Amino acid sequence: MSRLDENLGGVGFDNLIADSYPPTDVFSVQLVAGQGILERGTLLALKTDGTMEMIDTATTGKANAVLAEPVDTGAPAAEVQAEGEAAAADPETVPGIAYRTGHFNTNRLIVAEGYTITAADREALRVAGILTSEAVEI
Repeated sequence: MSRLDENLGGVGFDNLIADSYPPTDVFSVQLVAGQGILERGTLLALKTDGTMEMIDTATTGKANAVLAEPVDTGAPAAEVQAEGEAAAADPETVPGIAYRTGHFNTNRLIVAEGYTITAADREALRVAGILTSEAVEI
């Protein structure tokens, strides 16, 4: 029997979720392999084949999900070939869990290096059921 005054664990607060409305709803996604490690809060864009990838200049205005937990999608193809490994051995997709709805802090969303979230991205997220707000860091 455990004691009532004992701390059995804890949850870290990462300031990703801004508000409880609209409520967060998770779903499974298929991520494009070879993107490296995608962290919780990565902004995802849907491709025409149904897979998702981190948003960048090629996917502007197609954002519609936020990654709920970290996923290792494998090394980028250029790194795999540089190390002499067989690129064909990697699967084409990697499963992950993402938020399809919710209210998130914009400054905690992760995008590709050098990319900035655009008005088109915010509109695509709003249509999908994801709201974004600027949060004050404490």
